[in-house]
Amino acid sequence: MNPQASIFNRRRAGVLLHITSLPSRTVGLDAYRFIDFLHAAGMTVWQMLPLGPTHEDNSPYQCLSAHAANSDLICIETLKSQDWADFGEQDLDRQTILMQAFGQFESNASPEQKQAFADFRLQQADWLDDYVLFCQIRELNQNKPWFDWPEPLRDRDMESLAAFRIKHQQALSIKCFEQFQFFTQWHALKYYANTQGVLLFGDMPIFVAHDSADVWANSDLFMMDTLGQATKVAGVPPDYFSETGQRWGNPLYDWTKHEAQDYLWWQQRLATQLELFDLIRIDHFRGFEACWEIPASCETAIEGQWVKAPGEALFDKLVTVFGELPLVAEDLGIITDQVTALREKYGMPGMKILHFAFGGDADNPYLPHQHQQDSVAYTGTHDNDTTLGWYQTLDQHTKDHLAAYVGESSETMPWLLIRMAMQSVAELAIIPMQDIMELTGSHRMNVPGSTEGNWSWSFLWQDVIEDNTAKLKQLNQLYGRSE
Repeated sequence: MNPQASIFNRRRAGVLLHITSLPSRTVGLDAYRFIDFLHAAGMTVWQMLPLGPTHEDNSPYQCLSAHAANSDLICIETLKSQDWADFGEQDLDRQTILMQAFGQFESNASPEQKQAFADFRLQQADWLDDYVLFCQIRELNQNKPWFDWPEPLRDRDMESLAAFRIKHQQALSIKCFEQFQFFTQWHALKYYANTQGVLLFGDMPIFVAHDSADVWANSDLFMMDTLGQATKVAGVPPDYFSETGQRWGNPLYDWTKHEAQDYLWWQQRLATQLELFDLIRIDHFRGFEACWEIPASCETAIEGQWVKAPGEALFDKLVTVFGELPLVAEDLGIITDQVTALREKYGMPGMKILHFAFGGDADNPYLPHQHQQDSVAYTGTHDNDTTLGWYQTLDQHTKDHLAAYVGESSETMPWLLIRMAMQSVAELAIIPMQDIMELTGSHRMNVPGSTEGNWSWSFLWQDVIEDNTAKLKQLNQLYGRSE
């Protein structure tokens, strides 16, 4: 069955909640309970943020790998319940449990279980070996970025890497085992979600972190010098919000090299995500049409320039390999006609954020009467305030516009905006969990441009308002988003 057709052949609604915002912050019982909550509320999509291993800032958008999962997401209780595991009553820390689990697996697992692990290592060999090698070297170098490692390891000298693999074979195998356990637990969760009529909606940043296994292992595919330093980096130009623009610092792709390899790196990257998710959002989609190229020597984005990217050639190849693509394009901000044409050619819905809709005129593309069917309507995203927090900080002019637009209504925030998203002609409506819980701005997930206190929000089940499950189900039925 075509994955895109199965998703967008009917109206749906879902909830935005990252795995780390669950009470346990893992792929454990809370994740299954959340799927039950979605099912009871008539919600058929669970959207989350990237699952990769993070740097010290915990941002899921700057990961150590574009393929691997954060091992902190592994459910230890599920691991301990395996028939080959035997931990008794020991009170051990998480890392010790993972290390001991590998030893117990080697000693006690059945031939079929061991074969499954061997098959996993073979199937994921495109990225897994480089990733665990990267992590082990990084750990032994005080978590310094790879471009600050000793030269033979930085430059991937084959003899040095071979010697390192032999010396650290056990540690590398444990890291592979951790990924195997995550993927095993995730596939079980995805199977359960799908049997409950819930689709998993992932997130794929267009760029990858400079300090990542991907750039270290494939530096020739990026704008880099021989010392591992980026020569051109990503960002966005100066605009109304920033006089100097945004300098993200991610190394830009050397698209000529990608083309010469028939976009194999992208094929492998998307294959991993399609194994994990039914639907994927591409962050900063406009970068596939043209990206803001900033010389790495520049401290701000001012001196950058727009450089064309081969989006059409790339997506033509991906369509050839995967068929129609179950992708959603993050097309927020200033979007050109060329970017819209690229998105529409490959049937990718765009995004409509209601927080951006009010305070202007009737031509605002985020106003509900401007929405298109091939779009995803949100109250807000992980980068926005909660809807209650957003409303509480609006100026009076914007509040008046919102009130006039809605007309007479006794409904209060955030349900006024939740209803608006559910009413939208957009095929998919997504509501952040904070809005369903009626939470204030102190519960937001991320404040763009800040580095403190982000990505840490999580909820408790006792704070979920029971009546709101029935309220969501009613809205789903009312606006044709239920089965």
